Amino acid sequence: MSTENQKDIESTEHMFDVGVDESVDETVEGLPEISPLEPMAVLEEQVGLLKDQLMRAHAEMENVRRRAAEDVSKAHKFSIERFANELLPVQESLEKALSDTTGDLTTLREGVELTQKQLTNALEKSGVLAIDPKGEKFDPHYHQAISMVTAADAEPNTVIEVLQKGYKIADRVLRPALVIVAQG
Repeated sequence: MSTENQKDIESTEHMFDVGVDESVDETVEGLPEISPLEPMAVLEEQVGLLKDQLMRAHAEMENVRRRAAEDVSKAHKFSIERFANELLPVQESLEKALSDTTGDLTTLREGVELTQKQLTNALEKSGVLAIDPKGEKFDPHYHQAISMVTAADAEPNTVIEVLQKGYKIADRVLRPALVIVAQG
């Protein structure tokens, strides 16, 4: 190698000589030594805490599910309680009518009419409504046609006679009304 190239290499080395500080080794050695097992212990502790939280959440979920099932069971068991309470006066009125030995038909009729009003009120308070569609258009959702007859004074598909009232709760039909419908 030429001396000129040798000088260039030495000057380049000198240019990049930044003077490495030998105290770096001392600084690294001054830090507390971390065991490779310490991060593992921290992670194991976190895993234990997460497992505990998961078990508690699962137990809480099971408790909520159990309470909801109990509430549904109680709702089914006692749902008729209010309705039954409304029917008690009707039962008592019928018992009084049966125990009457006077034989007065007028009084008996009045008692039966009052009892029928009590029953109607009890049903209405519980949301049970009568379907009495005389004069209305035939609706297969609420009516059951027994027969169709020709009727000059009624429009086609109109209920002209109700053989048996129907009943519904809200929009749900308990029993459709049995009807006779006008034919076109």
